[in-house]
Amino acid sequence: MQEVTIGIAGAAGDGLDKSGDTLARSCGRFGLHVYAYNSYQSIIRGGHIWLRVRISDRKVTCHGDKLNVLIALNQDSIERHAREVDEGGFILFNSDRIKCEESLVAKGVTLLPISMKEVTEEVAKKYGPVKPIMQNTVAVGAAIYLMGLGTEQTKEVITDTFSAKGQEVIDMNVALLEAGYEYAKKIVTKPIFVAGKWEADKKRRPFITGNEAIAMAAYAAGCKFYAAYPMTPASTILHWMATNAKKTGILVKQCEDEISVANMAIGAGIGGVRSMCATAGGGFALMTEAVGMAGIMEVPVIFVEVQRGGPSTGLPTKTEQADLFQVFGASQGEFPRLIVAPKDIADAYASTVESFNLADKYQLPVLMMSDLLLSEHPETVDSELLSCDVKVERPEYIKEWDADKNGKFKRYKFTESGISPRALPGTPGACHVTASDDHDERGILISDMFTSPPVRRKIMEKRMTKVANMLKELPAPKLEGPANADVTLLCWGSTWGVVREAAEILNERGIKTNFLCIKYIAPFHTKEVTEILSKSKKKISVEVNFTSVMAQFVKMQTGISMDGHITKYDGEPLEPMMIVQEVEAQLASKTKDLSVSEAEAMEMAYHYLRTHALEKLRPSALKVHAKNGSGEPVWEVELSERITNKSAGTIKIGSNTGSIIEFKQETAVKA
Repeated sequence: MQEVTIGIAGAAGDGLDKSGDTLARSCGRFGLHVYAYNSYQSIIRGGHIWLRVRISDRKVTCHGDKLNVLIALNQDSIERHAREVDEGGFILFNSDRIKCEESLVAKGVTLLPISMKEVTEEVAKKYGPVKPIMQNTVAVGAAIYLMGLGTEQTKEVITDTFSAKGQEVIDMNVALLEAGYEYAKKIVTKPIFVAGKWEADKKRRPFITGNEAIAMAAYAAGCKFYAAYPMTPASTILHWMATNAKKTGILVKQCEDEISVANMAIGAGIGGVRSMCATAGGGFALMTEAVGMAGIMEVPVIFVEVQRGGPSTGLPTKTEQADLFQVFGASQGEFPRLIVAPKDIADAYASTVESFNLADKYQLPVLMMSDLLLSEHPETVDSELLSCDVKVERPEYIKEWDADKNGKFKRYKFTESGISPRALPGTPGACHVTASDDHDERGILISDMFTSPPVRRKIMEKRMTKVANMLKELPAPKLEGPANADVTLLCWGSTWGVVREAAEILNERGIKTNFLCIKYIAPFHTKEVTEILSKSKKKISVEVNFTSVMAQFVKMQTGISMDGHITKYDGEPLEPMMIVQEVEAQLASKTKDLSVSEAEAMEMAYHYLRTHALEKLRPSALKVHAKNGSGEPVWEVELSERITNKSAGTIKIGSNTGSIIEFKQETAVKA
């Protein structure tokens, strides 16, 4: 297998997303597999954005933990990420305004400074001034050469991207691409890969996000109504729906709040159309009463809950898996519902179609759990896994009802399956009440003067019968990896991809490892999961949260506890080697070190300088000291002026607490 990871770093507004998209789509058209992840902030301009694009000639399921090429669009990005580039890699930057000190570069890493003024001189003569954001295309051209690829596919992508802006814009960007490619070819004699060495299958694959897959699957499954209030990281479902509303015939409503969203979606479901809504954890908090209303009314409707860092507003643009119990406990009381957590983009597509079919069949709400990583990261997916020719299973409605012959219509008729006949509002002879209070077979309320304990018992049993029947239809989770392993990793949702790769590495290192990914949360396959975990030797949960919520949930359902936990809760996704190292440490009975690492101390120093208007300073070196009266070991971070490199002061950071203990500024540097 050949692979390369390219990191593009800069500020919001620098065009990282477009450059990364161009690079990724080019590789996708070449027949390579791509997985990208963008670590961004809630701003339009400024700040720091870090995009990684992993490219391979076989399917990869996470962004990995290597870095072969860094494209730095500003000085801050050089200082943050130059150290991360692996031996044999390259650092690309505009040498007209950025510099990279040798001390920042690891052994075996090559600097590739590009004087944009010189490299783009001929292009500027022909097409006019080259805007700063267009210089990214030069860097993409250089990166394409370093990867051992040609420019043909990239030219196609550029043509598609700028088709609306006219041929001259296309030609100018193509010229910039070629200028970067030829410059790198002239300077670099040993690229990362020699042309022709990739084992690409030449199969073109779409490059899409999880949210796009969910939206497209909803359309394929026959969704006709979508409601939402914009909330990251669910907003791009709304973007796709609104952009394609006319072509798809889907009625899209942006409501004033999530309460309205949920109720409108339920209303559409009552009206007989397939409907969906989506939000993040904070918005879902407002929807929970409506979720229960859909349950008691037995209305098919899809709720998509995309997790992000919490609680409260939390981290709007960062990932987390901490909403399991919020979604599981949504609304008061007990009612049938399906809770499903897809594992990757292709599974998100398939799960959306499945959710619509099951919601219709069993007349219940489906709660689909995603997270920022799954919903927003793009990757190449085999097109056959995104087929629009999906199986749409819609039960028959009562078209008309002869009350004289059949008696009054019973919308909630007690049946062996728990599934009752449905009639659309206005169906002749099938008038009935759909209410949020509990009711009898006809929909007559049993919450006031007509209260009836026996009826309540039977209507409750009718509804809950659907849960057991639905469980039989859902595929049970299965162990992936070698049988009789030394270690079994437990995961759920988007962590499947990184756990899969970590398990492969552990097996290569001689630690026999398999893993179990939980997809269906309610109803839960208690019997099957119990059988699997009761035979496992060393059980370790892997989750992106603080309290290992899935491990808690599994214990609640099966009585089985994990032997260890691997958690990450800093807003960023897990990486394979982190899991590998933690598994090895736990097998060796080592206690996890929670002190501030060297890299974290450097990042905390950057944070302090940015938030105190001291961006003309930068961390340059650091060392750790014993307690020295601070009550804990201390990282002393030396600061320098960005322009002159003169010593500018120090920041002391508690190694245990992470507290900023002291800031000293030696020179008067204007902010």
